[in-house]
Amino acid sequence: MKRKGRKRIRWFIEYWAVRLIFWAAGVLPQRAMHSIAAALGTLLFAFVPKRRRIAIDNITHAFPQMPPNEVKETASRSAASFFLTFMEGIQYRSILTSDDPVKIIGQLHPELNVLFIKAKDAHDKANGCIFVTPHIGNWELLPYVSAAVGIPLVVVVRPLDNPRLEKLIYASRAQSGQLFIAKTNAMFTLQDKLRQGKSIGMLPDQSTAKGVAIQYFAQTATATPIPAMLAVLYKRPIVVIACCRRCKEGGFTGYVGDPIYPASGYESEKAEIIRLTQQTAQEMEKIITQFPDQYLWMHNRWKTYKKQNLWAKDASKPSTMV
Repeated sequence: MKRKGRKRIRWFIEYWAVRLIFWAAGVLPQRAMHSIAAALGTLLFAFVPKRRRIAIDNITHAFPQMPPNEVKETASRSAASFFLTFMEGIQYRSILTSDDPVKIIGQLHPELNVLFIKAKDAHDKANGCIFVTPHIGNWELLPYVSAAVGIPLVVVVRPLDNPRLEKLIYASRAQSGQLFIAKTNAMFTLQDKLRQGKSIGMLPDQSTAKGVAIQYFAQTATATPIPAMLAVLYKRPIVVIACCRRCKEGGFTGYVGDPIYPASGYESEKAEIIRLTQQTAQEMEKIITQFPDQYLWMHNRWKTYKKQNLWAKDASKPSTMV
């Protein structure tokens, strides 16, 4: 009972802290918002040692030549970027849900607009794509931008542990007009939406016990095979996208990679899925290398698992997907 009571108290504090952040994002000028995000990032970096340690270890893994003081600075800025992501989502929501968001985006961020028109072209040509993005820059803006340029999108998200916070965040995301589904048991829904000609949005850059073994920044990591499985099953391309901040110039820049298509013929289905997953990870590395201080380093990306899964076995043997 005491543990449940502590959990409810923590949920209550988390909920009202996020409500406060949402309020600040709605009323404060952009410069003040950036200052608040930096302060919150500094507090998180200082008082949550587990996440600080993971972030520093991850950056050291990814950039072994980076000096220790730069590693710590990158980790601290990454924590600030995490808070800024949600504050920007509130600030830009009124623009992205307006009557003519494409025109407004084009005026404010012409580079972003041009690149996401490229994403729309990829969607139209393939009759639906599997769009993937790492947790970098402002991934929360992507559903709004996709809706603005006319891409019908189904976004896979991880449900939050805090039910009150989950309800608040979901209500915020739903205003984009896109469909959000929990990643648990999402496969059948995703297949159905692809058959309908919709695109899928995923953030597949975190470790998972059921993942494919790949090389990520020259280190063995696991990654979900689901984007590649869907690509192989429905002959749809994987397209890596991102929305990152232009720190010196202000505003945002977009990244839309070239479509990654499954091979027309292959001996091993599993090997093809692993190839696509690896190529997707390499595309994400390109973005992270350009904007390392905007990536979410606090997740244990190179986590190891004791129990071997299906995908960790020999990929050269043919397999049949269910």
